[in-house]
Amino acid sequence: MERQRFSSGSPWEAKVGYCRALRVGTQIFVSGTAPADGKGGTYAPGDAYAQTKRCFEIIQTALQELGADLSDIVRTRLYITDFAHWEAFARAHKELFGEHPPASCMVAIQSLVNPDMLVEIEADAIVSD
Repeated sequence: MERQRFSSGSPWEAKVGYCRALRVGTQIFVSGTAPADGKGGTYAPGDAYAQTKRCFEIIQTALQELGADLSDIVRTRLYITDFAHWEAFARAHKELFGEHPPASCMVAIQSLVNPDMLVEIEADAIVSD
């Protein structure tokens, strides 16, 4: 089965040995996506809502490169560093998926690679042939 890979150009991809997203047949798997600002820093430090939206912007780009869209997502996993912000994460998620909610989970973790990152998101999508 053919595999299509999308790389966002993040230095972490080369350093760790992964791609942003991988399409195998009708399935797309998006790697953990942090709120990178594209300049080596963190987008909107301290703002859980804005960081969640930024993660999904990056995910959206990867999906589009592989022939999909956010509406094709069937599962999301949000890894958050502080449950005190859960409502902000949830609000951003609901705004994007209110019409087509995927299976989802939100898990609190100790930290991410940059201490000002509050969220990292994985997504799985299924698209038509």
